Amino acid sequence: MSDLLASLRTIVGSRHVLTGARATARYRHGYRTGSGQALAVVQPGSLVEQWRVAQACVAADISIIMQASNTGLTGGSTPDGDDYPGGCVIISTTRITGLHLIRDGRQAICLPGTTLYALERALAPLGREPHSVIGSSCFGASVVGGVCNNSGGSLVQRGPAFTQLSLYGVVGADGVLRLVNHLGVALGDDPEMMLHKLEFSDFTEDDIDAAADRWAHDRAYASHVRDIDSATPARFNADSRCLFEAAGSADKLIVFAVRLDSFAKEEGATTFYIGTNDPGRLTALRRAILGDFAVLPIAGEYMHRDAFDIADRYGKDMFVAIERLGTDRLPGLFALKARVDALPLLGDGFSDRVMQRIGRLLPDHLPAEMRHYRDRFEHHLLLKMPQAALVETRALLLDIFSADDGDYFECTPALAAKAFLHRFVAAGAAVRYRAVHRDAVEDIVPLDVALPRNALDWQEALPPALTAQTVHRLYYGHFLCHVFHQDYILRKGVDPIDFEHRIWALLDTRGAEYPAEHNVDHLYRAKPALEGFYRGIDPRNQCNPGIGQTTRQRFWGDGHEGELLR
Repeated sequence: MSDLLASLRTIVGSRHVLTGARATARYRHGYRTGSGQALAVVQPGSLVEQWRVAQACVAADISIIMQASNTGLTGGSTPDGDDYPGGCVIISTTRITGLHLIRDGRQAICLPGTTLYALERALAPLGREPHSVIGSSCFGASVVGGVCNNSGGSLVQRGPAFTQLSLYGVVGADGVLRLVNHLGVALGDDPEMMLHKLEFSDFTEDDIDAAADRWAHDRAYASHVRDIDSATPARFNADSRCLFEAAGSADKLIVFAVRLDSFAKEEGATTFYIGTNDPGRLTALRRAILGDFAVLPIAGEYMHRDAFDIADRYGKDMFVAIERLGTDRLPGLFALKARVDALPLLGDGFSDRVMQRIGRLLPDHLPAEMRHYRDRFEHHLLLKMPQAALVETRALLLDIFSADDGDYFECTPALAAKAFLHRFVAAGAAVRYRAVHRDAVEDIVPLDVALPRNALDWQEALPPALTAQTVHRLYYGHFLCHVFHQDYILRKGVDPIDFEHRIWALLDTRGAEYPAEHNVDHLYRAKPALEGFYRGIDPRNQCNPGIGQTTRQRFWGDGHEGELLR
C-alpha cells in the first residue's frame, strides 16, 4: 500500500493525494446517501495524470471509484461500506475541467471535470445550449457524470443524457488498462500522446469525423416519448436503448471525454403555471399534448402541494443563494459546507441547521400568485411551451380547465424563473429536513420512478400502514415523461430497507421501472440486463464494484474471465 501511495504522489503531487479521514470525508460521503472508507482520494490535474493514476491502481489490484462533483442522489460515486477488494481509491476529476466546442458549436467534447455550468456558459454566446439545463439537486454536476448515469433532466424533447462517442479506459480480464477511442477524433495510437493532444486541443477540424452513424444524443426520444399508449416507460436507467459504452456505464469504465450535441436555444417560449385538485385533468393535458400537438413542449415540471411546502421552508436559503449569487458559486459553497461538516466538534448537520436558521430570517421569496395557487390546489404543473405551440396550448388549457377544479396563468419571465427554481430545490429540501429533525426522522427513502407511458392513474395511493411510517411523502418530477421523484421521510425507528422493498413491490404491480434517472448505485438492485452490461464493460469487476447491489468479488465471483471490450 505504501508503494502505491508513493507512486500516486509522484504522479499528481503530494498535495493531491488525500489520505486522512477528515481530508477525505467530503469525497467518501454521498450528497444524500452512502459512505465508506477509502485508501486515498487522488486528484489528477490532467488526462495523462488520470491515465497514470488509473494504471497504478489497476496494477496494484485496487478497486477504483471515479468521482466528479459528488452530486448524485443515490451514492454511486462514493464508497458504500468498507469491503472493497484491495481497498478502494477514489479518483476525483474536478481539476480536469476543459471542453472543446467543435463543428461550429453544434457539438462539444467535455473532459471528466467539466460542469454543466461551464458548458452552458461556453454555448450561450452561440445561441445554443447543452442537452441538459440545471435541474433537481445537481448543482455543479459534471457532464461526464450525467452521461455515465444516463441522467434525465427536465427537457421533454431530448431524453436522457446519451452519446455513442467517447474516449475511455477499460480494465481487461487480463488486468491491463486499455484506452478505447470512439470519440470520432483522430488522435494517434499512443495513449498518453492521445490524451495530451485531446486536452490541449492539438487536433484540427480535419481530424474530426462527422460520425453520422453514431449518436451524440438520443435522436429517437422525441418520437419515443410521444407513444402514449405504450405499456413501457419513456426512459429509465436499465433501458437497453441507452446503454452504450460510456453511456450508462456507472463508472465501470475510466471515462476521459464524451462528445455531445448542442441545441439551438428556444426563443419566445412561455411558461404556464397550472393548478388543479383533479389529477385526471393533468392526465388529459399530457395525453393531448404528446399525442396531438405538432411541436413538443420544452418542459413540464410537476410538484405536489406537500413538496411545495417542504421546498418553501427547507429550500428557502438555497433558493435565495442561487437567485442572488448565481449557480457558478454553488460548487464552492458546497465544498465549504462539506469542510465545515467534517469538523468533529460541530456535530452532524451543523451547517444545515445554521443555514436553516438564516433562511427563516430572509424575506418571502415566492410570488403571491404561487402562494395563492398553493392554497387553492393540490397539484401544480409548470408547462413551458415553444412559441410555435402557444396558440394551440392556450386553446387546450381553456378547454380542460374551464370548470372550477383547475386554473392557470401565464408567467412573466421573472415569475417563471422563480417557479422553476422552487421546483428544483425540492430534492435538497428533503435532505435539509432530515438534518434539522434528526430526532424525529430515521432516514429518507428517495426513489425516482418511471411509469408506463400509457398510465392514467399516475398518483400514488400508499396503503395506510406505509403512510403511518412516514413523516412526509414528497412527490415531484418530469410529468410529461412520466418520471416522478418520490421522497419518503421516515419516522424514527422505521426500517428504511424494509420500507423501500415494500414500495418496490407496489411499483412492480404498476409496471413501473426504477430508477428512472439517478442510476441504481447502491440503493437499487441492477436487473439482469443491466448487470450483464456491467459485466461486459468491466469483466474484472475492478471499477466501482458492487454497484447495483452486485458482487464486489473480482471476475464477478464466478471464476470466468469474460471477454475484452473491443
